[in-house]
Amino acid sequence: MCLIVFAWKAHPVYPLVLAANRDEYFSRPSLPLGYWDDIPQVLGGRDIKKGGSWCAAHTDGRWAAVTNFREGAAPGLAAPSRGDLVRNYLVSSDGAQDYVRQITGALIDYPGCNLLVGDDQALYFVSNRTQGLHHTEARLVSAGIHGLSNDSLDTPWPKVERSKRTMERLLDSQTEQLSENLFSMLADRRPANEDELPSTGIPIDWERKLSAPFIVSDTYGTRASTVVLINNDGFASVQERTFESGGAEVTRRAFSFNRGA
Repeated sequence: MCLIVFAWKAHPVYPLVLAANRDEYFSRPSLPLGYWDDIPQVLGGRDIKKGGSWCAAHTDGRWAAVTNFREGAAPGLAAPSRGDLVRNYLVSSDGAQDYVRQITGALIDYPGCNLLVGDDQALYFVSNRTQGLHHTEARLVSAGIHGLSNDSLDTPWPKVERSKRTMERLLDSQTEQLSENLFSMLADRRPANEDELPSTGIPIDWERKLSAPFIVSDTYGTRASTVVLINNDGFASVQERTFESGGAEVTRRAFSFNRGA
């Protein structure tokens, strides 16, 4: 994922509201949202190349999502896949706190990444880049509306701040069309103003392209938008829309489950 905006314990009906865009090369093969054949309790998209995931949930209510940390350089061929961090959590029986304790040391071997690890009790943010340095941090996420892209949690990149403001406004209004409105938020293709662009070590034309919540180009861009709602009764709704090169929508998929049922 390259943009995750979420409300954690900040809504009277939904303890978790999550809206996310996955940005990736269109040439990288992946499976759309669905229950995994080898682990049918896990629901999410899946990277065919490495077998991991960018965002997935277990029917017991645990979930995880990962973003890259933008460093201006590609990881080495021998580097472990960041998608494994999502998969390994969900195939285990560990709660969020135990899993975070286990991976904190090993995380330094992965390419730069940010990880969200949650269950029905707690949500953790874990990163192996602290202020851009190769150093691992893990912390509890406080209740509220948060945003994560390719830097640390709540780094005020324009698309993060814009999407957080939109989510706050949506959660303050009627919730009947919440999922549809969140997808509209994720579909925002407006780049940031020139004077707001971050400097992350990539060419300025790509800084501009990547500054939009929804990224469009021929080779790399937003391939999937995901909305997750979990209510107080443990009912989870997970929806995904996928896109092809150029930003045209390809599929819509929707699943639901009752946590622990």
